[in-house]
Amino acid sequence: MPHALFDPAPRQQLAATAVEAKIRKDLTWERIAEPTGLSVAFVTAAVLGQHPLPADAAHAVAELLDLGPDAAALLQAIPTRGPDTPGLPTDPTIYRFHEMLMVYGTTLKALIHEQFGDGIISAINFRLDVRKVADPEGGERAVITLDGKYLPTKPF
Repeated sequence: MPHALFDPAPRQQLAATAVEAKIRKDLTWERIAEPTGLSVAFVTAAVLGQHPLPADAAHAVAELLDLGPDAAALLQAIPTRGPDTPGLPTDPTIYRFHEMLMVYGTTLKALIHEQFGDGIISAINFRLDVRKVADPEGGERAVITLDGKYLPTKPF
């Protein structure tokens, strides 16, 4: 039976414990996701408290990180999503995503509505991918793909 959390604190504490175990065991997010059969992005978000994991995936992650059965059960609970801090993000990486949306948000909205009409891009029926590629001008570039299902607004 699915259970929903209304207090983000238990998942935040579990996220901290899981990240400590990840560091202690010198694991990558990719390695943690392997036994689940789910994407690295989804498992990472789940372990960090943003999604519930299916039972088999929750048990695999808990076992790999030596978190125990209570943690496996908590990983299956539907979390209260989103950051627990109001206002602008202070972490530089997260702030840059906020900045990108502040600069390009209206452009994305205009282009999406021009191509699809009135509606939204789902964050539920959604895929995320992050890749590192060589920059022809030197260094590296981050290629981030946000792939969400378009949901049209329906008059009622």
